[in-house]
Amino acid sequence: MEDPKEVTTVQAATTLISTIIGVGVLPLPLFAVRAGDTGAPFITLLGIGIAAFGLFVVTKLGLRHSDKTIITYSEDILGKWLGRFFSLFVIVFFSILTALAAREFGAVVITAVLLETPLEVTVIVMLLLAAISARNTMNTFAYIHNFYIPIILAPVLIIVALSLKNANFLYVRPFISSGLHDSFFGALTIAALFQGSFIMTLIIPSMKNPKSAMKAGWWAIFISGGLYLLLVLATVAIFGAEEIKRLYWPTLELARTTSLPGNILQRLDVIFISVWVIAVFTTIFASYFLTIHSVKQLFRLQDHKMLAYFMLPFIFILAMLPQNIVQLYDVIKIAGRAGLIVTILYPMLLYIIDAMKSKMRKKGESKQA
Repeated sequence: MEDPKEVTTVQAATTLISTIIGVGVLPLPLFAVRAGDTGAPFITLLGIGIAAFGLFVVTKLGLRHSDKTIITYSEDILGKWLGRFFSLFVIVFFSILTALAAREFGAVVITAVLLETPLEVTVIVMLLLAAISARNTMNTFAYIHNFYIPIILAPVLIIVALSLKNANFLYVRPFISSGLHDSFFGALTIAALFQGSFIMTLIIPSMKNPKSAMKAGWWAIFISGGLYLLLVLATVAIFGAEEIKRLYWPTLELARTTSLPGNILQRLDVIFISVWVIAVFTTIFASYFLTIHSVKQLFRLQDHKMLAYFMLPFIFILAMLPQNIVQLYDVIKIAGRAGLIVTILYPMLLYIIDAMKSKMRKKGESKQA
C-alpha cells in the first residue's frame, strides 16, 4: 500500500534543504579554495549552478511521471531489464554516499569532540539512528525534516552574520583566480555536495500538488546554495585562501573565532557542532531512506522496514574502508564527481529518451487519425 499524498510544497522544500546541508558544510571552504584560491566564492557559485541544473532536470523528469519514482519509471523509459540495471547503480551510489557521510561524521567527532571514543562507535550510532528513523513512512520522513530545518538554519546564519564583522574582503580578490580546468572540476566537487537533492525523485509521488515541485526545488537551491555561498565568502574573507588550505574543517574554525556581542559567549563552536550533528543526521537519514526505498521498489517488495536493518552492516563496512582522513576525502572527491553521472547525466538521458518516445508516439497517433 502506497503512502497517501500528504507532502506539502513547504515540506518538500525543507526536506531538500535539510538533506543538502549536511556533513559537507565543514570542508566546503577547503574544497572551494583548493580549486579557486581567492576565487572560492566564484567556484561555489558555479557549483550551485550545476546543482540547480541537475535538480531542474530531475524535477522535470519526475513531473512527467508524477505517480512513480525514478526506479519504476526508468523501466518504462529504458525497458524492464535495462532500467533495473541502471537502478542498481543508483542504489549502490547512495549506499556509498551514506557510508562516506557517516564516516566523515565519525572522523570529525573523534577529532574535535569525543577524543577517547572509538571511530566505529560514532559511525554505528549515527547509522543506527538513520536506520531506525528510515522505517517510517514518507509523510513522517517529511515531517522530521520540516521540524529540524529552523534548528539547522538559524544558528548557522547567526554565526555567519556575526563573523562578518572581522572580515577583510581584500582576501577574496581577485574574484576569479584559477584556470578553466581547475574552476570546472572545483565546481563539480561543490555540486557533488548537493547530490542529496536527488531525494526529489522520491518526494514528487507523495506530494499533494506535484506541479509545485519545481517551486520547492528552486527555494531549496536558493536557501541551501545561498548559505553555502555565505559560508565560503565569510571563511575566505576572515582567514584568507592560504590559511584555509592548512585547515581540514574551516567552517568549524570560523565558529571558534566568532563570539556573541558583549562576550556573552566567546566561542560558538559548541553550538555549531550541536547544529552540525543534526544536519548530518538529516542528510544521512535522507540518503539511507532513499537507498532502502529504491531497493524495495527494485525488487517489488511490499514493505521497506525490514530493509532498514538489513542494509546496515553493508553500509557500515563501506564506511570503514578508508584507512584515514586523507584517503577519506580523496574517496569523497572521486565518488562525488563520479556520482554526478548518476544524479545529473542519467536523469538527463532518461528525460531525452522519454521526450523522444513521447514525440514519436504523438506522431504515430496523428498519422492514424
